[in-house]
Amino acid sequence: MPKRAKKNEEAVDGETGNGTAPAKKEKKGKEPEAPILYEDPPDKMTSKDDRAANMKITSWNVDGLRAWVKKNGLDWVRKEDPDVLCLQETKCAEKALPSDITEMPEYPHKYWAGSEDKEGYSGVAMLCKTEPLSVTYGIGKEEHDKEGRVITAEFPSFFLVTAYVPNASRGLVRLDYRKTWDVDFRAYLSNLDQRKPLVLCGDLNVAHQEIDLKNPKGNRKNAGFTPEEREGFTQLLEAGFTDSFRELYPEQANAYTFWTYMMNCRAKNVGWRLDYFVLSAALLPGLCDSKIRNTAMGSDHCPITLYLAV
Repeated sequence: MPKRAKKNEEAVDGETGNGTAPAKKEKKGKEPEAPILYEDPPDKMTSKDDRAANMKITSWNVDGLRAWVKKNGLDWVRKEDPDVLCLQETKCAEKALPSDITEMPEYPHKYWAGSEDKEGYSGVAMLCKTEPLSVTYGIGKEEHDKEGRVITAEFPSFFLVTAYVPNASRGLVRLDYRKTWDVDFRAYLSNLDQRKPLVLCGDLNVAHQEIDLKNPKGNRKNAGFTPEEREGFTQLLEAGFTDSFRELYPEQANAYTFWTYMMNCRAKNVGWRLDYFVLSAALLPGLCDSKIRNTAMGSDHCPITLYLAV
């Protein structure tokens, strides 16, 4: 059984360390407020410059790939049918991957990265219908790459980077490391962008603005919403990249991708938007839609999907 979070601490699930500050107790006799849910609008299949979407990418933090497969996560994937599927927090060594996913005929090209030091920790994957021109692992720095957090695939007109960004953790014990990661990862992405525009997707472990989580006031000193982590994401955007969801839906509140398992947060929609598609400026004209598939179950995160004309 997980330990209950102490008052004014986050409820922690897995590595994420993102949860919610405790809600104030309802006064007796007062009806609890009905949750404000987010409804994913119909998919937009054309870009601003009238091109049809011809690339569909889905990203999902599965919070343990083996458990997610048992929860029928692959059934949802087959219905969604993306061209590329990116997974984070797989928590599974390549030798222990379930055959249900390693033998998926829909995705003949599969790539895996895992933690070198810790079994069942971190890990990312990328499954492709079409073979990339090349695939690399990590960002070229051993202190980061040993945790198995990044896969980069090169396609004819863009790079696709999937990442599971390190969390600052309970008590912010890894905040200094996270700040180093943010600087190094931004440099890696900027160097890629000079060669070819890119799509970054994954669990970036930050809610950028107050609109991106339910309880901003109670979480300013908690992992995922510290000023340092938010500033790191701001600096990434200032380096020439765009948060695709906010580009299309700048005022949309209550749109979250993560809910702690504790306190019935998902049913109440007390969540955080931690999962993103971030695009190079050169790809923005081809942006069709950036989706939050918040009805898909199987993890404490929901999947997100990008439609792009490339």
